Amino acid sequence: MNQNIEDSRWVYVMVQNSGTNDQIVGQIDKERKINFIPTFLTKEAAQQAILFIPKQKGIKIEIQAIIYEDLSHYASNNDFLIFILDENGKILSMPLS
Repeated sequence: MNQNIEDSRWVYVMVQNSGTNDQIVGQIDKERKINFIPTFLTKEAAQQAILFIPKQKGIKIEIQAIIYEDLSHYASNNDFLIFILDENGKILSMPLS
């Protein structure tokens, strides 16, 4: 399933080291050689899915809202794709190849 998301829409991502050196949390699928940012349509979905996302031990993670267009620029500049996930970490949408 692929969803069109308006550039002006707020989406939710996981951010590590918030407050000092904020960095959007990305994931790496080493088998497929894909770097992606887990992204959620609601804050509630992101909060539930945080349990399913691998994280570095000892690193504080919080959910933050970001405009989709800004996230797209960040992802592009850092060689990441954007995957829209549900509250269980299941992919709802990914870029078309």
